[in-house]
Amino acid sequence: MKVLLIKDVKTLGKAGEIKEVKDGYGQNFLINKGLAKLATPDVVEKWKAEEARKAQELKDEITRFEAEKITLESTLIKIEKESAPVGIKGSVGNADIAAAIAEQLNIELDKKHINLKKALKSTGVHEVDAKLGHGIHATLKVEVVAV
Repeated sequence: MKVLLIKDVKTLGKAGEIKEVKDGYGQNFLINKGLAKLATPDVVEKWKAEEARKAQELKDEITRFEAEKITLESTLIKIEKESAPVGIKGSVGNADIAAAIAEQLNIELDKKHINLKKALKSTGVHEVDAKLGHGIHATLKVEVVAV
C-alpha cells in the first residue's frame, strides 16, 4: 500500500513523501493516527496544491513585513507624556509604543515584539528594535515629547 505522509514519522520519512508500507501498518497505524493518507492521485494533487498555497502565503507575508519595515523605519513615532519638573511623569513602555504605532500608522504590532532594554524615561528621540516576524527587524525612532 502506498501512503502520503502528512507528518514526519521517525522511522519512515518526512511529511510529503510517498512511501510503500505493509497494509496493516498503513491502515491501522499511519492512517488511523492521522500521520498519513492513502496515496491516491487525487490526494497527492490536493497535497501539492496545499503546499503551493502555503508557500505563496509565506511569500506574501514576508513581502508585507518588508513593506511595514520600510514604513516603520522612515516614520518618527511621536508619544506625548505629561511633563514633570525633571523629564516626564512615568515612563514609556512597549505597550505605549505599540499603541502609538497602531494609532499613527495603522500597523498592528504586538507589544511583546518591541524590544526595550528599559522603559524610556526622558524626552527626545530614542531608537527601539521591533521584531516583525520571519527574522525581519525594524529600528523604530520614537520621540517622547513632554506636554
